[in-house]
Amino acid sequence: MQSTYNQLTELVEHHLAVIYNDIELAQSYQEIASQLLDTMGFKEDVQMTPPLRHHNNWTQEDAVLITYGDSIESPGEKPLSTLHTFLTNCCAKNINSVHILPFFPYSSDDGFSVIDYSSVNESLGDWEDIKRIASDFRLMSDVVINHCSSRSAWFDNFIKGEGPGSDFFFTASPDEDLSNVVRPRISPLLRETETAKGIEHVWCTFSHDQVDFDFRNPKVLQTFVSIIRQYLDNGVRIFRLDAVAFLWKKIGTSCINLEQTHEAVRLLRTLIEYAQPDAIIITETNIPNRENLAYLGNANEAHAIYNFSLPPLLVNTLITGDCHYLKSWLMSMPPAQNGTTYFNFIASHDGIGLRPAEGLLEDEELTVLVNTMQNFGGRISWRASENGQQKAYEINIALYDALQGTTKGTDKWGFQRFMCAHAIMLGLEGIPGIYIHSLLATSNDYERVKNTSHNRAINRHKWQYDALQEQLESPYSQHHRVLNAMGDLLTIRRQQVAFHPNATQFTLQLGSKIFGFWRQSIDRRQSIFCLSNICDETQEVHLSDINLVGTDEWIDLITKQPIYATDCSLELAPYQTMWISNLPKR
Repeated sequence: MQSTYNQLTELVEHHLAVIYNDIELAQSYQEIASQLLDTMGFKEDVQMTPPLRHHNNWTQEDAVLITYGDSIESPGEKPLSTLHTFLTNCCAKNINSVHILPFFPYSSDDGFSVIDYSSVNESLGDWEDIKRIASDFRLMSDVVINHCSSRSAWFDNFIKGEGPGSDFFFTASPDEDLSNVVRPRISPLLRETETAKGIEHVWCTFSHDQVDFDFRNPKVLQTFVSIIRQYLDNGVRIFRLDAVAFLWKKIGTSCINLEQTHEAVRLLRTLIEYAQPDAIIITETNIPNRENLAYLGNANEAHAIYNFSLPPLLVNTLITGDCHYLKSWLMSMPPAQNGTTYFNFIASHDGIGLRPAEGLLEDEELTVLVNTMQNFGGRISWRASENGQQKAYEINIALYDALQGTTKGTDKWGFQRFMCAHAIMLGLEGIPGIYIHSLLATSNDYERVKNTSHNRAINRHKWQYDALQEQLESPYSQHHRVLNAMGDLLTIRRQQVAFHPNATQFTLQLGSKIFGFWRQSIDRRQSIFCLSNICDETQEVHLSDINLVGTDEWIDLITKQPIYATDCSLELAPYQTMWISNLPKR
């Protein structure tokens, strides 16, 4: 019988053969595979257990807080220590995982232009601080895999033409036809750089401080495998592959979502799940919905994908009072196979991406959405479209301010609308991710925008811990109200097996003002009807439309009020959500 080590070796060699099929290599696939396995610490004479196929490494108890390492600061204390205190005091009852956005030395883009992948930014803390957090919470970390900082030692060596990194970066000639390349930014694609070998034009998908790696060189792949090994050793269990869609470049193509990129993700999954069976890969691909779904593969690629279409569709629903587009999208979403799931979120450190709404929202709807968000203080980031014109790429706004009103303007329902958005998100199939500034109901930070000249800074406020505590202790502050209401919803969610990320989901047809879906537990014992009034007027729901089983007892999990199948209808106040669950017979 073939050993597990030999099976793994064959798997890795197969991945390599697909990735490097068109590339002449100095080494054989067997040699590269051996180096990768050695880098991950696999030994031929050590017993390994193959990972379980179609196994879910998550339950309804999982929820992820998304935060920077220094989103909360306290004088004289390392920010990672302050963060640990906040997590322990305010989150531990309801949130078991934390995504600390890039905590490495960096030169720009709030961490996503990494100078050194192997060390913790000393202004935040050190690896011991990271490990302490990882001991209490499931830790998610970025692998900024497409590019690094132009101030890194690797790029310095590229300029000098010698040493590690000297052959790590992708270059192209400005004379080549690059017109098909998909761009998320309007800056020039190529950066002219003087090197010891002469002028080189370095590929920069995002900015000229973010220089793209050349994965045609297997040494780049091996380097990232060593980075992943280090992160595993320091407690990371969820890997967010940042901007991975752009990883492989081929002149004459769009240079996005190429087959080599997908195979590289499959390779990393193979290595990671053999090394740490409970680890998870999440791909961050801010692209149209159909292309995003492809990163789940056949339950052999990403374990989870960011559900990027949810934020623009849900915000559009709540400002227009019409759930048509959200409902159509949800009906089209395939149920995730076991071993895969969706990572649901409404807000993040970035803005509300608009590319994932392409083909889902009409141009007129997108224009109304953009204009409404600008009226609520938001900023717009732009990209170059296929015809060279500028096109709205992202809305930059704090979610609490984004939901302060409707297309008619601001109103008195902001808090209810904000909580409605999260009640919808928490009920959906998948794992919920909650941005710290949504959990804390932080408003637009115009001062940071002014000081940084970056639109995304509007939703990257830095709290002083004492000031935050004061707000959280004030019963009338929006921060106190939201944190407590969010905690209540999370407490309910984690107790319901019908909210397992892979439990059955079915979209309900209840008109344009009630957004509804049905969840059923994997063992089919629990059903939850999730009903949300997404407009500013009271709405009636006929119980015959949701088909409550008359032999069961039913209760609204949020209000704890019984619901009787014999009743004709329910009334939902503006932006009210009901989670109507049966009480399983024992």
